Amino acid sequence: MGQPNQTSSVTPLRAMSRAVSFAAFGCLLLGQTPAFAQSASQPSASATNDRTTNNTAIGFDEETDVSTMPAANGTAAKANDAQQRPAISDAQSGDEITGSILDENMRRLNTREARVDETLPGRRVAESASTAETPGIPLGTFVLRPSVTQSINTETTKDGDTRQRRAFLETDAAATLTSDWGRHQLSVTSEGAWQRNISGEGEEQPSFKINGDLRLDLPQDTVAHLTAGYNFYREDTDDPDAVANATQQSDVQEFSAGASVERDFGILRGTTALALTRSIYSDATLASGATVALSDRNQTTGTLRGRVGYELSPALIPFIEATIGRTLYDETRDSAGYERSGHSYGVKAGVEVDLGEKLKGEVGIGYARADFEDNRLSSIDTATLDASLLWSPIRSTDVNLDLQTSIQPTTTAGESGYVSHALTTTVTHQLRDNLVGTMIGGVIWRDYPTDSTINDELVYTAATGLTWNINRYLDLTSTLGYELTTRKEGTDSQQWRAGVGLKLKR
Repeated sequence: MGQPNQTSSVTPLRAMSRAVSFAAFGCLLLGQTPAFAQSASQPSASATNDRTTNNTAIGFDEETDVSTMPAANGTAAKANDAQQRPAISDAQSGDEITGSILDENMRRLNTREARVDETLPGRRVAESASTAETPGIPLGTFVLRPSVTQSINTETTKDGDTRQRRAFLETDAAATLTSDWGRHQLSVTSEGAWQRNISGEGEEQPSFKINGDLRLDLPQDTVAHLTAGYNFYREDTDDPDAVANATQQSDVQEFSAGASVERDFGILRGTTALALTRSIYSDATLASGATVALSDRNQTTGTLRGRVGYELSPALIPFIEATIGRTLYDETRDSAGYERSGHSYGVKAGVEVDLGEKLKGEVGIGYARADFEDNRLSSIDTATLDASLLWSPIRSTDVNLDLQTSIQPTTTAGESGYVSHALTTTVTHQLRDNLVGTMIGGVIWRDYPTDSTINDELVYTAATGLTWNINRYLDLTSTLGYELTTRKEGTDSQQWRAGVGLKLKR
């Protein structure tokens, strides 16, 4: 098997477990209030709910604020509105919504399938809101809110007639550092995971990431964001382009930086953003002990995006958006002799909706294309349909819907890549004052071109979990997850995971 341009950071069901726990935790701290709701009469001190959404071309991270907090006067209202408008649809730094569709990051990321780690919108909002309820640790003009989760898990993987079981301990740590300034805001978030097998066989999956966002509240209804981040993870063995027969897949390091400016021109809203991502791949280790060099996958990607929205009303804003990206590989030709560098383009039109507590998000349709410098590699283009919606049908119940279409380049010899269609739904319900249940389901269709030698794949994922709030600083969590990958040719693969854990938070 070849190697992909980008892949997801952690194994699928581990991502599910962490996503379920975080979603439930957010709802617990909010009590009976929907996770993504903000009261106009009682805005939070920071008045920020950061959310990242996907662009189908090569993209980047941009975080903007979501709030309906009124301002004291007309000028302040415009500035406040510019700072707290719903997030613009962006790709996150190169993640994949692969089988790790329920990754804690659930992030929706530029040229990879979104990990719905780094990335469901609802979970992100729930975390952001929940941190406003925790006391945290004052550090000068900042507030630190850390948490540590220790869990014991069991995992069974079946690939054709091969079955593999393992039991392992996992330690997850996370922290958020937020400024408490009268103007501007700096927020730094970090999270990491470490696993240790205690029985059976299976690859351990370490990960760590840290991201910073400096929001600048500028004159004339203008808001700017400066972002930077680092992400370390080990490639998923279930990735369609993972190295075959490897006992340890490649360790990936990603460095990112970005800047965006958003301005309010009366009924028009304009956004311009630039992002850079640098990806470095280590060698993979085979069962024989030999290594496979993957330095030909090292690359740098730049993306420029522009959006213009027209405010029909505060609740309805149609928009148009265009994106152009450039990817440069360190080596002109990869190990198979192909020139993988290229360009990407995207355009879409849609509408942002903000109906307060009940419904918030956006829907867009468009077109995306990726071209490569090697004329032996055919271009990939597709119609796109993207949606990110947060819905509260009844009190104490939140439904988060995420739909994405993205182009996933690859380094498999002779192949350009495939189109990923990913749908994820999360339902969180507060069963009691101190008990929250969460269900997550998703499906991914990896659509390869008709002239490809690789067959299409369908990935189905499902997870459920309970979080019991023992007291203000301690939670008991439990998760159960399942994943099925079906192929037109070749064997199907399945994975089950179950785990229980304790979470300390401050």
